[in-house]
Amino acid sequence: MKKHEWREKTEEGATRLVTATRHGGKWKLRARLKSDAEWTHYDVMPLDDLETLHELMSNKYERQRVPYEQVLEVEALIEAAKQRK
Repeated sequence: MKKHEWREKTEEGATRLVTATRHGGKWKLRARLKSDAEWTHYDVMPLDDLETLHELMSNKYERQRVPYEQVLEVEALIEAAKQRK
């Protein structure tokens, strides 16, 4: 299992923690506000989070920390999310 984590600020100024995991070829995403105790699990990953994950994965690929195939998987998820809109 491979885990990718990041933090971002919401419009209200709260810190949002996000974790994307890849296990068995499937991606899962969960997020929560730093002040909350419970994680929100997403069956369908939001486009904004997918784009952030892609940027994170691209940076890791440049440092040879993830294989290019996983970057392509995230790109395919982004295209699928754009078509759902």
